[in-house]
Amino acid sequence: MRTVYGYLLVFLGAGMGGALRHSFNLASARVFGPDLPLSTLVVNVLGSFSIGCIAGYFAVRGHGSQSLQLFLTTGILGGFTTFSAFSLEAALLWERGQLNSFGVFVLASVMLSIAGVFAGLALVRSWHLV
Repeated sequence: MRTVYGYLLVFLGAGMGGALRHSFNLASARVFGPDLPLSTLVVNVLGSFSIGCIAGYFAVRGHGSQSLQLFLTTGILGGFTTFSAFSLEAALLWERGQLNSFGVFVLASVMLSIAGVFAGLALVRSWHLV
């Protein structure tokens, strides 16, 4: 039963985070125009800051509701931006002194993610769907 509860928390939080992300996208397009993806930059930085605050809070407290942490981080911030999870994992590698792993993780994440987008675009374009 606990597993179902966890999935429900993530599901509800992700919906809220996704709706918040959509609101940022619409507001940014109205204010700055559609040419520069400023909403993505703002969302990624804000999400990374937020997950840092949440992780720091739970680390300082030494305990806390795992359900609340799951709802806030994996749920809301996961729906808002997955970049926040990437940023936290990179920061934790750095703080643990795993500098080689940090470098590989950051470079591989960025480069392979961008390569994945290009590969996906190329695949779909090869099907002449777009």
